Amino acid sequence: MDPLTIAAASGLRSRMESLSLLANNLANAATSGYKSDSEFYGLYTSPDADASSEVSTLPVIERQWTDFSQGTLQPTGNSLDVALSGPGFLTVAGPGGDLYTRNGSLHTSPKGDLVTSEGFTIKGVGGGAIHLASGAPVEIATDGTVRQAGRTLGQLAVVNFKSTDSLKKMSGTCFQNTNPKNPPVAASDAPVQQGKLEGSNVAVPEAAMRLVGVMRQFEMLQKAVSLGVEMDSKSIQEVARVGS
Repeated sequence: MDPLTIAAASGLRSRMESLSLLANNLANAATSGYKSDSEFYGLYTSPDADASSEVSTLPVIERQWTDFSQGTLQPTGNSLDVALSGPGFLTVAGPGGDLYTRNGSLHTSPKGDLVTSEGFTIKGVGGGAIHLASGAPVEIATDGTVRQAGRTLGQLAVVNFKSTDSLKKMSGTCFQNTNPKNPPVAASDAPVQQGKLEGSNVAVPEAAMRLVGVMRQFEMLQKAVSLGVEMDSKSIQEVARVGS
C-alpha cells in the first residue's frame, strides 16, 4: 500500500472516532449532568521505521478528554432534584465501588433510599445511604444536609479531585476514579442547589458544525483512498505492459 493510501486510511480511522464522539455528545445534549468529550490528535511514527530512511507519520487520536466545565443550572421545582454550583461531584455506590456524577436527578428506591436516575444509591458523608420517609417534604441545604419533618437524615457526600484526569466515564453520567493516588476530598466550593438540575455542557451549534466539517473531511479522505487504489492499479498495468 502506497504512502498516500496509508495516510488517508489512518485519517479515515481518526475521523470515524471523531464522528463517534460528536454523535454521542449530540445524543446526550439534553442529558442532565452530561460532560462532553473531545479528541486529542497526534502523529504516529512506526517503531520499525528506519532512521536512515524517510520517516512517515500518520494522524491518530492519541486520547480523548472530557470537558468538566459546568452546564447551565435549570430550575425544575422538584424537591429531589439537586445541582452543584461549582466544581464537585455527588458520590454514588456503583456495582464495583464508588462512582461520581453531576446528574442530580434523584429518586427514592422502594426501600426509601435516595438513588440516582440509574438506580445507584446516593452516599452520604460517612458512606451510608440516606433513607427518606414517604410523604413528608424534603429539604436539602446548600451544604448537602437532608432534612425531613425537622429531622436531619444525612448529608450528601459532595467531593472533588485535585485532578480530573483520572476520572473515566462509566455508564450514564457517572465517572470512576482510576488513580488511587488522586483520592476524592470534600468539596468546599460547590453549594447544593435544591430544585434545580445541571444541563449538559454540550454546545450544540458548535458540535453540529464540527460534525459537518468532520464528515466533509471523511469524504475527501475516501476520495484520496480511491485515488491511491486507482494509481496503484494503473502502475501495475503499466509494469505488466513493459514486462510483456
